[in-house]
Amino acid sequence: MAMPSSLLWAVDIFGRVYTLPTVGQYWELCKDAQLEFKRVSAVKQCCWGIACDHQVYTYVFSGDVPIRYQEETYENQRWNPVGGFCEKLLPSDRWQWSDVSGLKHQQLDSFTLPSPHWEWESDWYVDENIGGEPTEKGGWTYAIDFPSTYTKDKKWNSCVRRRRWIRYRRYKSRDVWAKIVSHDDPDRLPDPFNDISTGGWEITDEPPGRLSVWAVSLQGRVWYRENVCHHNPEGSTWSLISTPGEVAQISCGPYDLLWATLWEGQAIVREGIDRNNPQGISWSTVESPSSENGIMHVSVGVDVVWCVTKDRKVWFRRGVNSHNPCGTSWIEMVGEMMMVNVGLNNQVWGIGCDDRAIYFRQGVTPSELSGKMWKAIVCGRESDRSQTGSSTSLLSAGCFFTDDIQNHTNAIIQGDADTSSDTELSSIPTNFSSTPPMGAAASSTGSQAAGAPASVTVDPLDSDQEAPAASANNEKAHLESRKSTNPNPPAELQWTNIDLKEAHRHAVLSIGTFAETSSLSSLSMFSVGAEEQYGADEHPLWAWVSGGGCLVDLHSPLKWFAVPSGLSSSVQSLSLSITPAQTAAWRKQIFQQLSERTKRELENFRHYEQAVEQSVWVKTGMLQWWRNWKPHKWMDVRVALEQFTGSDGMRDSILFIYYMFHEEKKYIHVFLNEVTIIAEVLKEGKHSFALYTPERTKQRWPICLAATTEQEMHDWLSLLTMSCCESRRIQGPPSHQAIWSVSCKGDIFVSEPSPELEAGPQPMPCDQMFWRQVGGHLRLVECNNRGVVWGIGYDHTVWVYTGGYGGGFIQGLASSADNIYTQSDVKCVYIYENQRWNPVTGYSSRGLPTDRYMWSDASGLQECTKASTKPPSPQWSWVSDWYVDFSTSGGTDREGWQYAADFPASYHGHKTMKDFVRRRRWARKCKIVTNGPWLEVPPVTLWDISIIPSSDADDEESVALWAISDKGDVLCRLGVTQQNPAGTSWLHVGTDQPFISISVGAFFQVWAVARDGSAFYRGSVSPKKPAGDCWYHIPSPQKQKLKQVSVGRTSVFVLDKNGNLWYRQGITPSYPQGSAWDHVSNNIRKMSVGPLDQVWVIADKVQGSHGLSCGTVCHRTGVQPMEPKGLAWDYGIGGGWEHITVRGNASEAPRSSVPNACESPTEPMGSEGNGRRGKTEGSRTPLLVSERQEVDRNAVNC
Repeated sequence: MAMPSSLLWAVDIFGRVYTLPTVGQYWELCKDAQLEFKRVSAVKQCCWGIACDHQVYTYVFSGDVPIRYQEETYENQRWNPVGGFCEKLLPSDRWQWSDVSGLKHQQLDSFTLPSPHWEWESDWYVDENIGGEPTEKGGWTYAIDFPSTYTKDKKWNSCVRRRRWIRYRRYKSRDVWAKIVSHDDPDRLPDPFNDISTGGWEITDEPPGRLSVWAVSLQGRVWYRENVCHHNPEGSTWSLISTPGEVAQISCGPYDLLWATLWEGQAIVREGIDRNNPQGISWSTVESPSSENGIMHVSVGVDVVWCVTKDRKVWFRRGVNSHNPCGTSWIEMVGEMMMVNVGLNNQVWGIGCDDRAIYFRQGVTPSELSGKMWKAIVCGRESDRSQTGSSTSLLSAGCFFTDDIQNHTNAIIQGDADTSSDTELSSIPTNFSSTPPMGAAASSTGSQAAGAPASVTVDPLDSDQEAPAASANNEKAHLESRKSTNPNPPAELQWTNIDLKEAHRHAVLSIGTFAETSSLSSLSMFSVGAEEQYGADEHPLWAWVSGGGCLVDLHSPLKWFAVPSGLSSSVQSLSLSITPAQTAAWRKQIFQQLSERTKRELENFRHYEQAVEQSVWVKTGMLQWWRNWKPHKWMDVRVALEQFTGSDGMRDSILFIYYMFHEEKKYIHVFLNEVTIIAEVLKEGKHSFALYTPERTKQRWPICLAATTEQEMHDWLSLLTMSCCESRRIQGPPSHQAIWSVSCKGDIFVSEPSPELEAGPQPMPCDQMFWRQVGGHLRLVECNNRGVVWGIGYDHTVWVYTGGYGGGFIQGLASSADNIYTQSDVKCVYIYENQRWNPVTGYSSRGLPTDRYMWSDASGLQECTKASTKPPSPQWSWVSDWYVDFSTSGGTDREGWQYAADFPASYHGHKTMKDFVRRRRWARKCKIVTNGPWLEVPPVTLWDISIIPSSDADDEESVALWAISDKGDVLCRLGVTQQNPAGTSWLHVGTDQPFISISVGAFFQVWAVARDGSAFYRGSVSPKKPAGDCWYHIPSPQKQKLKQVSVGRTSVFVLDKNGNLWYRQGITPSYPQGSAWDHVSNNIRKMSVGPLDQVWVIADKVQGSHGLSCGTVCHRTGVQPMEPKGLAWDYGIGGGWEHITVRGNASEAPRSSVPNACESPTEPMGSEGNGRRGKTEGSRTPLLVSERQEVDRNAVNC
């Protein structure tokens, strides 16, 4: 099975493993006839388990991206006067076949597969690429001696040479249980295991895909699995971890939290776990919450710890965090459990002590980690659908219930909202002295009234267990009726107060059948003699549950708590009678009828004159305005929006801003039909937004207003945006031709392109384009002219456009009623810790008076401490603590420091004698939850994406879509059509190195950029061969490393890491790789080439009449078939923009025969104002402004 977005794993008492998706209602059996399991421990990408033979197995989900590992070795040769370069080396030289350091002997035939679960993908071949540049034939690189700096060019003093041989192996055992084969020393082979736990994938800035796997043997020893990561899912060896006593059970959280239980009943906590020491350093002991009963089971999450003592009581540990993993005190929780398990987002599951059902802890939030109440999961099994889905079986099952019990049972079907009351009783079974045991009968009242037998045989192996023959529906009815008919209930159960125990507690049934010193494995499995297959209507009796890979969305209700097929035909008919689709259709029909009636009624009065001018004040309020004159500061103003309707029915609005100047009341006004964009901006921590008009866009000086609260700002944004759209008669979703852009904040905007936008002599200036916001939050978005739009978030999650509009703060009539979904995104906030060296104390936080702040931003100009740094806006919330970022460009040492001679300078990851300053980057993750017309496309996370810009194919034919995963894999999406824009599956395209950018042109030309800055062209891509056949290496511009590529109809443009834009010359159908690179411009951040070969960019520095802005949308004018590079730049909206795509604008405009007629009206500002360039000079128009001029802080920037 392909990996769903989220799964809950469980093991029943017969060792069968089941999974339950968060969006499903049925347990699905993991079919493996040969294996029975005791324990499983799951994460998102895989699951580890211990079978009944005490061997360890791993289950890795299949995916569209294969698990590949690159083996490499180097062939070394030395030159001699007789035979030239040969295999004979000096005795002091390295091996002829060695690793990159030359210290390890590595012949080609010495490489073997690590286990039977791997297979070779290809034979050995020579890598002919070095540093982004192709080498001479043979892949040799030359140097004076070993070791030295190698170059691709052979020189007169090149005495040695080497070349790299590569071979890939692929992990093939996916979607099956793969046994972990041990190659360890036989004297140190691990004992048989009886517990296992996985986690640690979120340890601060560890390599992506790394996993911590801990296990406990029957002898009480703890083992750690080394080198478990994405490209090595099995790990390599087991390492023994010393412990202060014999361990019974262990639990590992997603971060650095690790707890274990000792046989004596105490818990031990591992300390010192970090990226350099994933095994930790030492143990600390935590005493049991009860002196009479020790801890039997423990489970940990991000910053929570739950445990079960030997009397089956459940406890919550208070005060656990990254600085105090031991916590402070225990709090007893309501309920009795066999075991508990903490999953993602600190959600908790448990297995009931008496009924062996799985319970979910409701109400667990970041502010209330202990939750509110337990609720049973009543999902059936996938194999029971045919038996329980018909109304006949439902009615026959209902004949065993009295009317009174049926009422209680039907109440279970209701959603979470009906059961979330603080005063409602929990559905976890609790034994009272006045209540008969669960195994006795279904309740004397219910069973006798229905004519059922008065008693049921009790399982002889466990007197506390329900009879396996009881049905799931009977059990739930019995449970509800027993609680309602209990003559002696507790006086009051404090369900939500975590500090108090139950107000009144009755004597519970004897638990003598559970020996406190028995092995934990006895709690998980019944003996073979107890194995009886479940009946058609019986729920499994569970032995283990694991939620480590189960992500419960707090905003989406679960379907686990209602009987999947219903309990009665009436309930079933109710659920089927009205569907959301029918509701939407009725709403649309009623709206259409009302509109037609309104038109008919108005038609009779259309010859009457208008008696009263329709003018109304829509909204007034108090805001703050960033004033125009110096000193620039916020000042209180009164704002009024007047909306009126003209004689032609056009509705327009004027925004008035009243302020005081020298005790005199003045105002400025803005016609909303002239406003080109209204965008939320970040300005001095205010809830602020900016209004642009064409004139203010030229000035780089928008009108900035700030509200007191975030809600007030969103109200104004929604009203002003809707008024602007009404003035321009724009409504509904964006067209297929729309231009999409993303601001530095992650806000998404669209603009409907005018046919004159790409016209010849007099193109429409792009500062007159109107942009409206679409709900959601993304890092980039890509589209084509068939309405296929994809986006990627800051956390690399992939989203597809649903066809709706609005969302976010845009509500009401300005937002579509359907196709709006919840969307979340996560990104990092960075600050820098700076230090200077002095002879007395070494490196310290005491710098020179001229130094930057010791805690600052990347530039060093702004002070940023841990305490003062806030999330980007109030919509964001912190989801992690501060941690050292080891992935900073330039490398770091083991503590994350980078060194340099002085501030600012070029930083490197190792200390030298000339380094007197150092810095390290701290990161903290924050999260935003919003909504918009976007649906997630699981499960692959992406870095870049490209959709073919235009196609003459019909709507049913597939759309070419290529992508780069966040690990650098190249993928091709299959099954993408206009009706199914999400596609069906991914096709992996093999590469020799990770890639960072990709683009597919109008005629299936696929270009890509590798992480080392080199360019590649994919040959033979076509609709019948969507993945092509091979990569062709394209030399980069001289001494430049590329970072982005964009392909239009016939043009190919690339962008290097220094912000230079290059055009590929010489591309023809017979020679699609082209011949040479030609420089076009500089100061470019992002670019997009459309289906008409039009070029749009995000420029880093654009000069306006009032200031300099970063992140500005610019349009290349004068692009003609004979002048594909264009002639000049036209400046549009900005700054503060991060991404733009024009790959949907395929509306052909009439072209002028005069190639340079467009220079005059689009004469650029700043350094391009000479106006007397020839064609060659004009094609190289730079975007560079005076380097001495600083960015104006009054302009909106990134």
